[in-house]
Amino acid sequence: MYIPPLDDFPAFSLHRLLSTCFGSSKSKLRPCILIDLDDPSLICNHEFLKQSRYAVQRHAVESFLDPLNDGVGEQLNYEKCSFFAYKTTGGSNLDPEDHISSPDGEVLSLENDICPNYDLIFAISDYSLTAPLTAMAKRHGFRGATLHGVNDIILNSGLSVDYMKISRQAELYRNTLNEADSFELHFICLDTHYKLNIECSRQVAQKSHGLCLPGSPDIANLPAGEVYFVPTGASGSFPFRFSDGTLAEMLVTDGAIIEAKLIRGNEELVVARNTQLKQDPATGIIGELGFGTQILPFSGKDIQDEKILGTCHVATGRSDHLGGNLTPDLFNSRKNASHDDILYAPPKTPEITVKKVVLNKNGASNTILENFLPSSFLLDNLASEYPIELLSSHALA
Repeated sequence: MYIPPLDDFPAFSLHRLLSTCFGSSKSKLRPCILIDLDDPSLICNHEFLKQSRYAVQRHAVESFLDPLNDGVGEQLNYEKCSFFAYKTTGGSNLDPEDHISSPDGEVLSLENDICPNYDLIFAISDYSLTAPLTAMAKRHGFRGATLHGVNDIILNSGLSVDYMKISRQAELYRNTLNEADSFELHFICLDTHYKLNIECSRQVAQKSHGLCLPGSPDIANLPAGEVYFVPTGASGSFPFRFSDGTLAEMLVTDGAIIEAKLIRGNEELVVARNTQLKQDPATGIIGELGFGTQILPFSGKDIQDEKILGTCHVATGRSDHLGGNLTPDLFNSRKNASHDDILYAPPKTPEITVKKVVLNKNGASNTILENFLPSSFLLDNLASEYPIELLSSHALA
């Protein structure tokens, strides 16, 4: 896996990012920024900026709101950018509360006051708002982006790239995987081998490529650079790393995790996961298989790291924002209706290696990833848009 230095990237330009990803408009567009806070009233007088824990929200002000209202917005033909806060959801892609606060202390309705009245909505938050914001965009017709977890590395790499090029790269990768029958993911964890089979039933592969141009409601997940499927089935098992380093084997049958078995670490975490699986089986459904397509440095945040070429991820739970049919109402508790990515990458899962990923398509089986490196088969298919000599000679997994 080639990890480029930050010096390889141009300086972050909000004008370049927004003009490329969202295009131009002859009529003025109404933008707003949403942030999540434990107490939304802290948006008043920007009180939250006094607390160091709100680093992402600080970027929302300093890297997005202020520049937009200090000239960049005018250059893009935007009206003044509004700013609102909602209560932190506490989980990835959970639906937010409807109450939302403005800097002057007014409490508004996200569904009735915000969504119908803005053309571009940017969610810059700790927890992903991609699934609920996508659902809102479809109802109300706006466009926007989710940029959860933004930090300095992401600003100066994943958000500084040319998204026209990223879109072309993602399309090449998508064409290679498109209409796959299935994938085999082979793992090694602490010298034990695991295999997860994921069925895709020749579905059209989708891409997250950053372009969210005028014409239809849509939400971009930035940084972008991913090809993904909503699995039609899954079986086998795979190793999972909890945030504290605890390792468990996830047993998968009929497209869903049915049981977790402790490999090493805190057994209480495994017991808690099994309890959740019994109480709310939808939390175990495999809702996504994704592959990164960009050449980026690791940022410590999944929003960028899952977009890195050589990585792959599976996700459990909600899938309606990806074209799947698992919506929040199908969970026994809406607080469990999250979409949780399980990323495999050297810095994130040091005890786990993705030994290989095999693509089964049109009666042929081809390895596409080996030990976090693109295979020769994949590189041959990506050659026109990637520096192949660089990728094939630098393995920094």
